[in-house]
Amino acid sequence: MDLKLPKLPWYALLGICVGLAVAGGGAFYYFYDMPTSAGIATRQAQLTTLKADNAKGQATERRLPEFQAELAALEAELNTLKAILPEEKDAAELLRSLQTVAVQSNLTIKSFRPAPTVTKELHREWPIALELEGTYHNLALYLDRVGKLTRIINVAGLDLKTHPMPDTNTTITAVCTATTFVLLETPAPTPAGRGAGGGAAAAGRGGRGA
Repeated sequence: MDLKLPKLPWYALLGICVGLAVAGGGAFYYFYDMPTSAGIATRQAQLTTLKADNAKGQATERRLPEFQAELAALEAELNTLKAILPEEKDAAELLRSLQTVAVQSNLTIKSFRPAPTVTKELHREWPIALELEGTYHNLALYLDRVGKLTRIINVAGLDLKTHPMPDTNTTITAVCTATTFVLLETPAPTPAGRGAGGGAAAAGRGGRGA
């Protein structure tokens, strides 16, 4: 069977060619170019992220000596803090320190009564009732020397009375509470509604009284 195609004007043929070209271009864009562009965009985003991570890593590496210096400073501060606030209470050691200072100040410790510790957020407060005998001048020397000890000792509640049998070296008796502080290895849990750091304020050197 012989099929005869109709003869079309030239502009119709041109239109068909243009249509086929547009359809082909659209198919190429939809099935090939668009997925390829999306893949390139995804890889470009991944590359940008990797570059940013690499830049952060290089910046951290450059600051490594600074971080190491900060760590060393913190460790030194912790060691100093442990000397000021020992991790374990030691009544014998503390008594020796107070006794040494009392002898240097020509005072006599008549009684030394440790009380139970009071737990704070970062430390424990350890009050010790003291009874001393001596003179006003020697008591002032004693309090000054206690204030200069490495271990923090806060002397409060000082009550002075005239000695019942005064002599040259003994004119008064003094009762007071010497409170020292013990560093907690694990910080105590903070009660609800309480600000952080509130329990550590008493452990500063500025809290030392006479």
